[in-house]
Amino acid sequence: MLWFQGNSMHLAKYSLQLLMRNLSASKTVLPVLTLFTKDPCPLCDEAKEILEPYKNRVILQEVDITLPGNSAWYERYKFDIPVFHLNGQFLMMHRVDISKLEKQLQKLEQQGAG
Repeated sequence: MLWFQGNSMHLAKYSLQLLMRNLSASKTVLPVLTLFTKDPCPLCDEAKEILEPYKNRVILQEVDITLPGNSAWYERYKFDIPVFHLNGQFLMMHRVDISKLEKQLQKLEQQGAG
């Protein structure tokens, strides 16, 4: 389910731009893993370290929920960051669940190969 509210339409455009740039640079489209964050966020910093080995399998897009254009995301996630969406769909929050991420990435990679 893809959804965007209010001023967050720019996130949809940005995600599409990332996907298009990735598509033109390679025949394989990498999935976009969106990290909803704010500064400071020690759990977000920890999550980015955990995700470092995945830098060749996903495009990590960070969205600072405290920026003025992201008020809808702030209202939704202000008590739950870090929150992750994979290709625009909610995936996980609070901590990185490697098994969940790996399962979804393998599913996407299989779909891309077929």
